[in-house]
Amino acid sequence: MLKSKSFLCADFGAGTLKVAEFEATPEGGLRLLRFGVRSLGIEGSQEAARERVLLKGLQDLIAERGFASKQVNACAPGFHVFSKFVKLPPVDSSKVTQIIQYEAQQNVPFPLNEVVWDYQILGNTASGELEVLLVAIKSDLVETMYRAAEGAGLRIHLVDASPAALANAFKFNYGDVEGCSMLLDIGAKTSNVLFFEKGKVFSRGINIGANSITQDFMAEAKMRFADAELFKINEGFVGLGGAYEDPENPKQAAISKVARQVLTRLHIQVNQTIQFYRTQQGGSPPQRVFICGGASVMRYAMEFFQEKLNLPIEYFNPFRSVTLSDTVEVLELEKVAHTFSEVVGLGLRNLAQCPVELNLIPKHLLKRQELSQKKPYFIATALCLILVVFAGGFYYSKVTEVQDRATEKLSGYAVPLNEKKERLEKEEAKIANAKKELEVLGELVQERLTWPEMLVALRKVMLETEEATRRKLGVETGLWFESFTPELPAEDPNAGSGESSTEGSSPMRYMMDPRMMARYGLIMRPPAGGDPAADPAATGDPAADGGEKKSGNTNEVKIINAVCRGVNNMRIRSSANTELAFDFQHQLQNHELLKPFLEGTNGTKLSKELGVVTETEPTFSFGVVLKLKKPIKL
Repeated sequence: MLKSKSFLCADFGAGTLKVAEFEATPEGGLRLLRFGVRSLGIEGSQEAARERVLLKGLQDLIAERGFASKQVNACAPGFHVFSKFVKLPPVDSSKVTQIIQYEAQQNVPFPLNEVVWDYQILGNTASGELEVLLVAIKSDLVETMYRAAEGAGLRIHLVDASPAALANAFKFNYGDVEGCSMLLDIGAKTSNVLFFEKGKVFSRGINIGANSITQDFMAEAKMRFADAELFKINEGFVGLGGAYEDPENPKQAAISKVARQVLTRLHIQVNQTIQFYRTQQGGSPPQRVFICGGASVMRYAMEFFQEKLNLPIEYFNPFRSVTLSDTVEVLELEKVAHTFSEVVGLGLRNLAQCPVELNLIPKHLLKRQELSQKKPYFIATALCLILVVFAGGFYYSKVTEVQDRATEKLSGYAVPLNEKKERLEKEEAKIANAKKELEVLGELVQERLTWPEMLVALRKVMLETEEATRRKLGVETGLWFESFTPELPAEDPNAGSGESSTEGSSPMRYMMDPRMMARYGLIMRPPAGGDPAADPAATGDPAADGGEKKSGNTNEVKIINAVCRGVNNMRIRSSANTELAFDFQHQLQNHELLKPFLEGTNGTKLSKELGVVTETEPTFSFGVVLKLKKPIKL
């Protein structure tokens, strides 16, 4: 259905926030009125800070660009959305929803009560099977987007997924192209590959994006993420490969090689997707490739994919069939048009029936929207009641007898209304208390994310230390954590026992289960002796040391004493082990990934001298003190 008023469309990407204001043309087309782009930085992909940076970005763009509309169609970033194409047997239409519900339970990697999911039937195969696009996103991620938009004074009308928005944008702009076409959208954290052929659509997400180039270059050049990103945009390019002379600027040479390595990994995944589309989906080989997304305009990116895919490559123009208002700055739009594919796809949802229509807004937010839409009617009803009261007062001035009767009648109405008011006030107080409790629980849930995020960062630092040592010594090496021991505040030994004692309690010592350490990449090989589950000490069981199991501790941990173990390389160089330990200490104190978690030189350090080993021993150990910036509750 055509809309006469303007409306906003916002792509809440991992690295950038893109917003555009559109209106419907009399011919049923789309007209761009104004647009804006705001970088979210590395915080845009971090859940702890994402809501804050989204709100700040929306507020800045609204103030800078002067968007008039308050209604917005939003697109969730690809790294938040789970999508999958499934084929269902031909069944009666009344049973389709039930079968798709079962498929969602089998395929979505989260409990269905924690996600909001939707589906689109795309057509039938030659054998009569139904082709269905299934998408899902965790409800709390949608609520983050909703709160950010609401804080900026906007109302989210629908939440779409990247593959669906891209598909609609392509069909609108390139619906006349014949044969099989492939669209490659290279985002910040993920890339989308879509195939279009004879009315069919197929897509797949790849967990490789432009941020991988920035992060690898940042680690190699020892730069902050923001500086590395700016250098990539202004001076970076994709290495051409083969024999060519490196640029004089060593940073340019470094980023060109990093970019080629990352795009090579992406190309391998794209090739696998093409083969899957042809063999499993019965598709044809693509005849042409369109590229878009932030990394698509990096110098020589088009030449790279043209060389690798051996297919005609061109940039995808999402504004090919969109009318531009006279107020649009065309030169500025040309610089960022390649990133607005999802935004245009969102705009089409307000025009007419789209090939793919999804909405990932949770039911409780939909009910909230419906209530907000009814507010004008409630206000009109209240105004009518007020007018009736005034009319009664005017009539009373003319006829005293009628006024007395009306007053008695209104008094009868006031008593039950006051009773309802008191009940409503009590319920409102309960709701306010419940909101406070939810805020506390939200903070506790957020704290639970700190531990896995820190473990992932530690794993990255260990891998970089290993790589630096390998380049320095010319041999393969290894480094891993053996145990973690938190230092806890002294506890009252009488708590819960009824016994008295004057001795202070010592810190509880535990070891992380090796299977959990392997999950986060903090151990390079299983402990000697086989299954770590068979070793009581490896499971962190206090009974392994002869003691009794203790009840759960809820104290805050500020310092963690860790034991690290590395491969003994004294046969290569006598100081190799010491160098590895001090290199690891330097990384723990100064690495950008660990600055949100550790205090750096103010407390994070080696805790004791290296264990004395001979050249024949395979490994050596050393202790590390990790001082946390923010305590973790156990």
